[in-house]
Amino acid sequence: MYKNLILAALFLATASAPVAAQIAMPVTGPVSGGALDSAIRTVAQTARRALDGSIGGLESVPERASRMAQDRVERLSQFVRERRDAVERDSHGEPARKGVLLITDPPADLSQRLAGSGFSVTGIDRFGDVGIAVAAVGVPEGLPLAKAEAALRRLMPDSEISADTLSFQSGSAAVARSGSPGRLTAAPEIAAPVGIVDGGTAGAVAEQRGFALGAPMPSAHGSAVASLLQGAGVRRVLVADVYGKDRAGGSALAIARAFDWLVGRGVRTINISLVGPANPVLAKVVAAAQRRGVVVVAPVGNDGPAAPPAYPASYPLVLAVTGVDARNRPLIEAGRALHLDYAAPGADMRAANAAGQMVPVRGTSFAAPLVAARAAAATGQDVRQVLDREAVDLGPRGADGSFGRGLICGQCRR
Repeated sequence: MYKNLILAALFLATASAPVAAQIAMPVTGPVSGGALDSAIRTVAQTARRALDGSIGGLESVPERASRMAQDRVERLSQFVRERRDAVERDSHGEPARKGVLLITDPPADLSQRLAGSGFSVTGIDRFGDVGIAVAAVGVPEGLPLAKAEAALRRLMPDSEISADTLSFQSGSAAVARSGSPGRLTAAPEIAAPVGIVDGGTAGAVAEQRGFALGAPMPSAHGSAVASLLQGAGVRRVLVADVYGKDRAGGSALAIARAFDWLVGRGVRTINISLVGPANPVLAKVVAAAQRRGVVVVAPVGNDGPAAPPAYPASYPLVLAVTGVDARNRPLIEAGRALHLDYAAPGADMRAANAAGQMVPVRGTSFAAPLVAARAAAATGQDVRQVLDREAVDLGPRGADGSFGRGLICGQCRR
């Protein structure tokens, strides 16, 4: 059993690619969102090698964590190389939309201040439902994004400037095992709506809208998250697709647009099963939504404990969620946030893929919607107090931060 766990860890370290969240499916199966095809093939090939024993050797926990973090760095590098037409690194080395910078709450005379500089205003979003504005600024032709950031900051030292950084879906494929993964048990209906910021879904939902090129478009990850919410009792799911076919999908500006739409639709619980770097636009949008009574739920990611803290899970008051397996053991690939609130089932269960098939899923992405469902059930009350009362203490191991304040929705899986 221990060897199997190590093999699973080795697989997940390579398969939990931040370029996409994968759920188990045939290599030739339908996949959406331009970046997913090669990632799915890589996952399947790695899984086969792991099961065949061609990935071998035992590692200590620190060694495994270090390697997972290094794998993340290498995957991000490959992601940027493969999308040079749409993606480049910002001044912090994070993948971002090529040739675009963002200014939060821009000054009224922005165009005049940029005149003659080579920078140009390409659009201004005024998010009335979350109460902020964001200007998109095109950078001078041929100027690398990191250098453009520095130049624009010198030009506008009093403005908040950032790249349009990308966030990535935070689930992974489950290695096939003997036996059948559990399904969600029947749950009481939850009347309050829940919003999803993710890829699109093929399932029936209350509303779906796109905020990226080619969106909305069914995706494996978004379909799985939506089906888990519905399986946990949520009857009104609203989906904001921030990926579509966009080679730079999951950008901060797309997520901001998604939040504004969901808040405007009256959603008071938002599940965002994405992981990315800290970004001032995203931070302001999350905080603005929270001031309007929205509970935001996000996973800690799957790049291991040595990876950088995950955002938006690390933002204040966001419910940060990790995952456990069927034995209530922490997922060995689970990442970290600056705080951890709850654990929920994140493995040994099934969810719908983009073709409507029930397939095994694994990852903190799939734990988050179960917590979001319980948060929605507590709408109108002090959500944290309600969840704290429900949270099951998993024993002494919880003191090391593996489970946050306890397990939520443990009964959701049989």
